[in-house]
Amino acid sequence: MLPSSANLVAFALVSFGMVLTPGPNMLYLISRSLSQGRVAGLISLGGVGLGFVFYMLCAAFGITALLFAVPYAYDALRFGGAAYLLWLAWQAVKPGGRSPFEIQALPQDSPRKLFAMGFVTNLLNPKIAMLYLALLPQFLSAPEGARDVLTQSLVLGFTQIAISVSVNALIAITAGTIAGFLIGRPLWLLVQRWLMGTVLAGLAIKMATEARR
Repeated sequence: MLPSSANLVAFALVSFGMVLTPGPNMLYLISRSLSQGRVAGLISLGGVGLGFVFYMLCAAFGITALLFAVPYAYDALRFGGAAYLLWLAWQAVKPGGRSPFEIQALPQDSPRKLFAMGFVTNLLNPKIAMLYLALLPQFLSAPEGARDVLTQSLVLGFTQIAISVSVNALIAITAGTIAGFLIGRPLWLLVQRWLMGTVLAGLAIKMATEARR
């Protein structure tokens, strides 16, 4: 059983919003692109993409086992995801927030090291772990068995990977141009932070108050 169209679209929008929220992956990719060029940023993105696949497979099989083995696991994941979204919202709007395009230069590294560092950066990224473990289960369409959960988790996971890799590739390629545009335009950065914080807080409230599907 595949996820419903509504759930697929909703998860795609959440994934899009999450990838636009500054985090370890975005900071690393922008740093690489600004300090070592677009190619280095894209090589690093290859490692980040592999990290997505690793997380997605672990989460898909883990969620399948967890939801059918542990009572109240769904609610625990739901409230955990809501709490994490609220934390991200605060990070977006708190005083002293910093643009991800204001990055210090990094040393020149080989393609192999760039790929490996991108992979490790994603594995150590708590935002991605919570995305798969706490947010993804909210978009499963009334599964009737373990096979349904696994199938839907894989479809949603690959959707998130496609969106994240595409957006991050665009960011890596245009990092220099965006950084130049934002210099001297603090109002743009402030609006972006508050808009993203509001969206994340709204998602958190919706997740915490909705009943189980």
